Amino acid sequence: MENNFVRENFLGNKFLVIIITSYFSFSQNPIIPNKGVNDPHIRIIDNKAYLAASHDRSPKNKTFVMDNWWLWSSENLVDWELVKTLTPEETYIGKPYTKCWATDIVKRDDKYYWYFSVANKNSGVVVADNPVGPWVDPLGEPFLKENLTPTLEYDMGIFEDLNGDFFIVFGIWDYYIAKLNDDMISLAEKPRKIVINNPRGPYNLCGIRDEKRTDDKPFIHYYNQKYYLSWGCFYAISNNVYGPYDYKGSIIENNSFSHGYDSPTWPNGFKQGRHGSFFQWYNQWYFAYCDMSQTGNRYFRDTFISYIHYKENGEISPIRVDGIGVGNYDINKGHINAVDYFKSFGTKKIENTDGTFSISDIQNNDFLVYNRIKGLSGKKTIEFTGSFHYSLIIEARLDSPEGKLIGAFNVSQNKQINHQQFSFKPIDNLVNLCFVFKGKQDSLLDLRRISFK
Repeated sequence: MENNFVRENFLGNKFLVIIITSYFSFSQNPIIPNKGVNDPHIRIIDNKAYLAASHDRSPKNKTFVMDNWWLWSSENLVDWELVKTLTPEETYIGKPYTKCWATDIVKRDDKYYWYFSVANKNSGVVVADNPVGPWVDPLGEPFLKENLTPTLEYDMGIFEDLNGDFFIVFGIWDYYIAKLNDDMISLAEKPRKIVINNPRGPYNLCGIRDEKRTDDKPFIHYYNQKYYLSWGCFYAISNNVYGPYDYKGSIIENNSFSHGYDSPTWPNGFKQGRHGSFFQWYNQWYFAYCDMSQTGNRYFRDTFISYIHYKENGEISPIRVDGIGVGNYDINKGHINAVDYFKSFGTKKIENTDGTFSISDIQNNDFLVYNRIKGLSGKKTIEFTGSFHYSLIIEARLDSPEGKLIGAFNVSQNKQINHQQFSFKPIDNLVNLCFVFKGKQDSLLDLRRISFK
């Protein structure tokens, strides 16, 4: 459902009118349907998700026509609000332009920095005190100028390390990385080429091509003492942000797709065009990426989000590409995988021997939150599936660990069965549920899934 409303701010003798668009949906993917939101970079800033995105102008596009950049925000990854449209006229471009390519946004101290690609030629940056703006171009010229490196200076991604230093990575086929100065609008060093061992890409699936070995749209994230360099759905891992990186695989495979989401796709197959970003929120990892299966037009793309689960060896398990997405659950379509939570405290994920994942290391007062569960009306039983190491109590509460108690389930230690079922009092059709675990021992259970019947 789309909702438009007007916010008026009084500025001196004038009113500034800002039209804000919000989307509310029971399904998640695409997260903002039929608007051409693509090349998504999602950042968690001040406990809110901000989506910096390119914008395909029209479903009638027959080539890439992208004449502004968008900034959306969300508090739950389901309901999205358009907070700012950045036009080329507000930047050093200074006039209408139809190749407003990939973009990224970060916050440092009390200022926001919004980086943007000008086709595949160069990149700029604007600065503001808040996401709505006003945004100012501090340089009046490109931030990454043409011919700075042997690659092309566009499709940037920003990375912040554990020390609070920021880096920019950019390019196509070969990627370059440089540390940023504290001002965030200049480079602290000459860009360095990133070495990737044995890479693959949508034009190089078998790994034997000397040209077009990777793709454009590089992105770096950090997990469990490793650096992950990705280009679309392909990724490599390193012990150092500068590399070298060892290619590991693709997070989208043939078995990733639910029915109706596997086609149509790009000319080089479903691994092409998956520009996107990895991000973490409330102890959960996600991948936001481009998709065209619902629009049928590679020049009018959508944004999808999927859960990310890391294997014991550090590799990433193939994602699920479907219409449910993240941050909401439809009980009528099956159980809830325990690892697909919206929020967790004190728990961790583990890889099972069959390649699935469970929640483990659950201790007293740890909790899991699942937002926007749909289809609970009329359900009379709840079933927990996993390994129960000790007797414990699982409390079901609305919204949070302090929310209204709607059920307390005495789970017995039993290594002979892998599920325990309890009576469940029917509640509203759409609720947020928080499960709080109470017990005296460590590692109370490994939880695989939650079912309602």
